[in-house]
Amino acid sequence: MSTGTRAPVLIVGGSGVVGSIAAQTLRRLQPDLPITIGGRDLDKARAVADALGEADAVIVDLARADLGQPEGRAYSAVVMFVKDDTMHSLAFAQARGVPYLEISTAPFELGPAVGLYVARPQRAPILLDCTWLAGAAMLAALQAAREFRSVESIELAAVLDEQDIGGPAAYVDLERQTKAVSSALQRVDGQWKWITGEAASRVFRAVDGREVTGQGYSLLDVLGLATATGARSIRSVVAIGESSTRRRGEPFSTEIILEITGTRGDGTTATVRHELVHPQGQAPITAVGVAVGVERLLGLAGGPPVPPGLYLPHVIIEPEHLLGRLVEFGTQIRRA
Repeated sequence: MSTGTRAPVLIVGGSGVVGSIAAQTLRRLQPDLPITIGGRDLDKARAVADALGEADAVIVDLARADLGQPEGRAYSAVVMFVKDDTMHSLAFAQARGVPYLEISTAPFELGPAVGLYVARPQRAPILLDCTWLAGAAMLAALQAAREFRSVESIELAAVLDEQDIGGPAAYVDLERQTKAVSSALQRVDGQWKWITGEAASRVFRAVDGREVTGQGYSLLDVLGLATATGARSIRSVVAIGESSTRRRGEPFSTEIILEITGTRGDGTTATVRHELVHPQGQAPITAVGVAVGVERLLGLAGGPPVPPGLYLPHVIIEPEHLLGRLVEFGTQIRRA
């Protein structure tokens, strides 16, 4: 599809660590797509825009309902790499009828976004890409689950290197999501429960074979996986520490470990393990997830433009498509 006459995609926080990589990734996937880098520091935003080409920069003020944008300034989508506690950015996208994508909302924070959607359900497609690394873990798990006739349990574990937290916005997200609520949402024997303390943790095997303790971490993966697979037990844990590559003297990496138990077509029960590793850490994986989400919302890949609605990534993005893009951008995916 031609993007020559399309209004630019506004990437708020696009001059940050992950946002700038996502902008670069989107540019590689869509060379002609206009992009606007939005932020508080216009010089930083301009530097990213100049490097992209076919891009410009603006100051974004989330305290204002119009985000500080001139009247008549058009955008084709709004992409958020910072937490917007005002929700002005979502209302801004709804008022203009353009897609909205964000990555920062935890399950306990869903109320404002759902409230805006319920009030204006026909205004814009809203993609809550607020899963581990923008859909990478959830869609990889769904792809792996396809070999089963039925799925009983899904264990999602991640290793986030302590040197790979990201920029200030990512650090604020992590602090808020891990400290604002002391319990983790899990699916336990068919019931939704908020689990606290040691009961929410799990010991798992990292990609180098060592045992690591992960703490319960609530993103939207558990919700999506439960509705898509019907699994009775689903847990998500994250260990922040030394990644397997840095432990052996190399630069940090990021690791996602998926363990799925279910019944195969021949009636036998089995557990499979899949590992996703990126040698440059979490940012490139997140960037691909967001770029693929923007493509899909705008109808540039994977189907026509997405109609108004409230979506998790697995509803509009085929797992094979995202996994193919992840491999294309350096992610190593293997069945262990």
